[in-house]
Amino acid sequence: MQQSTTATTQAPQLCAVTLLGNLVSTPDIRYRANPVCAITEITLATHSKWLDKNTNQYKEWTSYHHIKVEGELVEQALLQAQKGDIILVHGHLSKLKTNQTEHHDIVHANFIQRFAKGYTQSINQIHCSAKLTSQPKLMLTEHGKQLCQADIVIHQHNYSHEKQCWQNSLIERSIHVWGKLAQYLAEHGQANQELMVEGKLSYASNKSQYIDVNKLHLF
Repeated sequence: MQQSTTATTQAPQLCAVTLLGNLVSTPDIRYRANPVCAITEITLATHSKWLDKNTNQYKEWTSYHHIKVEGELVEQALLQAQKGDIILVHGHLSKLKTNQTEHHDIVHANFIQRFAKGYTQSINQIHCSAKLTSQPKLMLTEHGKQLCQADIVIHQHNYSHEKQCWQNSLIERSIHVWGKLAQYLAEHGQANQELMVEGKLSYASNKSQYIDVNKLHLF
């Protein structure tokens, strides 16, 4: 999946991510020149718990979210941050390019707030409007559950602190839809159709990021 900065005439679409979890490690804060700007990448852990109906026992899953923070947000909220602190993040989906030219699916922070260390009920939410770029595929999992998978693209218009200008970008992600909602998407969804989704950020075994959908509306 690639992020493009090519200008587009399509109107910007919604992409809002909210995360509340624990800081995995103390931030490594750096400063970039021309213009001088604080920058860091943090990892936030969120936890989800559910009842396994097969065993009648609760299970817990931890997701690790990579988040890019730059500018005044770093100095306002993260200079004193330590491993284990509770962090509230609001932002949008993006990509991070490393020195090894690899790309990782990340969240770009627009807002950061730090709280003292401790246990917290995690928040992992995403709301986005997008366009289907593939025909939805319906399948059955090994446990007999209906799953529908499709690819979407989100047209974003965000301010770049590095280039000091507004930029258009295309963010591509896969969506996973379950149960009756999966059947609905498979029957009514078409490539190039607009849609609105609500869900959470999840990660495949290869650490690629996708959206686990719990609400969906086709336009």
